[in-house]
Amino acid sequence: MKFEKEREEIRQAGIKLDRYGLIVLSGGNVSARMPSGEFLVTPSGMPYEDMTPSDVLVLSKDGGVVEGERSPSVDTGALLYIFNKMPHINAVIHTHQPYATAVGLVADELPCIVTTLPNATKGPVKVCPFSSAASVDMGVQTVENCGSTLAVILKCHGVMALGTSLREALYSCVYLEEAAKTYVFARSMNDRVASLSPAQVKQAVDIFRYYGQGKASMPEGLAKTAH
Repeated sequence: MKFEKEREEIRQAGIKLDRYGLIVLSGGNVSARMPSGEFLVTPSGMPYEDMTPSDVLVLSKDGGVVEGERSPSVDTGALLYIFNKMPHINAVIHTHQPYATAVGLVADELPCIVTTLPNATKGPVKVCPFSSAASVDMGVQTVENCGSTLAVILKCHGVMALGTSLREALYSCVYLEEAAKTYVFARSMNDRVASLSPAQVKQAVDIFRYYGQGKASMPEGLAKTAH
């Protein structure tokens, strides 16, 4: 079986989406670009905990099934559009996470109100116009609105999270939901919500490059307070 390890990583990512409350049942999808140019995509309508690695499909660049017996996600057209338009992106996660989706109903953007949001998404997250499931427009809206960030909120629908790796895309949607939850709580107490300055956002993005094991040491002075 091709890409057995990577297909198991896709399955595990889906299980984590459920664990963190970002999807229910078979909602959303997980996909990744392989170095060979092929793509891995989760099957349509199948709970992640019920999947085996062989249920994750291997697709060609044009979306043809290379290996797998299941039907691929109905959003495959949108996922391939993103991969084709954004060659630096190697993983896409689509969720229906409730707090981020709620923000999209009342705002045009989720500002950087906590440091973990720019840590993971590289900046504030825009809310895109509505696009339905199974439409290529999901991908079009993502590409047109994400800019240099790693996520967008699809109005009345959910989230598209991106990454150069599956881990980066997962961090993007998980920390996006944490920030969205904080934003919703803050808005329930006051319409005016504090946010980070552009300098503080840049600092948070820069610092996160050194987060985790096996990374280079942080340059002296980087962690000084930005005003």
